[in-house]
Amino acid sequence: MKHFYKLLFAISIITPACFNAQGFQVNLQGQKQQGMGGAGTAFMQDATSLFFNPGGVSFVNGSSIDLGVTPTFARGAFLDANTNQVSRTNSPVSTPFAAYGLFDIKDSSKLKLGLAVYTPFGSTVQWEDNWTGRFALTRLELRAIFFQPTVSYRITKKIGIGVGFVYATGKVNLQKDIPLIDKDGNYGHAELSGKANGYGFNAGVYFQPIEKLSIGLTYRSKVNMEVKDGDATFNVPESVTASFPNGKFTSKLPLPSVLTLGLAYKINQKFNVALDINYVGWKAYDTLAFDYESNTTSLIDTKSARMYKNTLAFRAGAQYKIDSHFAARIGLAYGITPVQNGYVTPETPDANRVNYTAGIGYEFGKHFKIDASFLFTHLKRTDTNIETNLSGNFKTNVIAPGISIGYKF
Repeated sequence: MKHFYKLLFAISIITPACFNAQGFQVNLQGQKQQGMGGAGTAFMQDATSLFFNPGGVSFVNGSSIDLGVTPTFARGAFLDANTNQVSRTNSPVSTPFAAYGLFDIKDSSKLKLGLAVYTPFGSTVQWEDNWTGRFALTRLELRAIFFQPTVSYRITKKIGIGVGFVYATGKVNLQKDIPLIDKDGNYGHAELSGKANGYGFNAGVYFQPIEKLSIGLTYRSKVNMEVKDGDATFNVPESVTASFPNGKFTSKLPLPSVLTLGLAYKINQKFNVALDINYVGWKAYDTLAFDYESNTTSLIDTKSARMYKNTLAFRAGAQYKIDSHFAARIGLAYGITPVQNGYVTPETPDANRVNYTAGIGYEFGKHFKIDASFLFTHLKRTDTNIETNLSGNFKTNVIAPGISIGYKF
């Protein structure tokens, strides 16, 4: 039995929580767009469009800086199907942020340069002590920051193109208990941490065939985050320490590509509506492999099937300018989970979801502005994991109030 537990642990030592699914994909890159359900590929408003459509920012007037943060509060619960025991998370607040700088080039009204820094993946999940799934996960902390220098050019009065090079850097810390008991009755514990980096691009085209209608098409490439020299630390009974040596590991974790078609329509001078359709390439995440520097009969290199599928998300919103300074926004988004039955984990208890959003904005004269948004979503998923046999019902509530300040010059 002891060897069975060792093998089970070796196979499932790390699950793909880092940069995983919609549960860890953070679509919080602009307060105006957040208030409109996340739609912004065809609706150019300010420097935040460096993320939403690099081709469209050449149509944004002037130079500007925009800084925003969205504290995210997530509370989860798990009802075990076998014991009816309820376990809860006590996760800390996550703080995805975004910073943008968009700059006019002298002697050229068509060329724009920009720099975007944002966090499209990242979260912290922490389950209460001794919960029923502690052998799958006790805590996961992850961060991913993208740096995107961008060039945008307005070819004609109706068409703009742009591209941004992406350098991604991040880190992960994963902890779980091991089903091996010491003489004092304490379970073993594993902690894996490492830094990762990768490269990609964000390209877009913007087209305004008539004054009231605009169309955007963007492609954010897949980014392979490579973990080198990660640290694996094991706290196990003394009798099996040789079977679980501390050491290094390497891995590659794919962040999916995203193809987006956006439409925006100006109903009148005060009222705008927008729609984004995302096609997310999660199928690239079919296997998660880890290579340990030190192998034993109990700690072996692993290849764990994930079998994720490509998905769609739909984001729609509206903005109404109450007067020349004040704007109100509302939005709705629906996302289809890429996590198939049999592969739901405590790191990503993901499900098809509906996001409800709203927002406001106020401009102080010609230079300063402030925007705020609010998001709420509820997830519910019942599943039995193929590898861990963890079976039950996950529920998660997420609220995310955000705020940003901007300066135009």
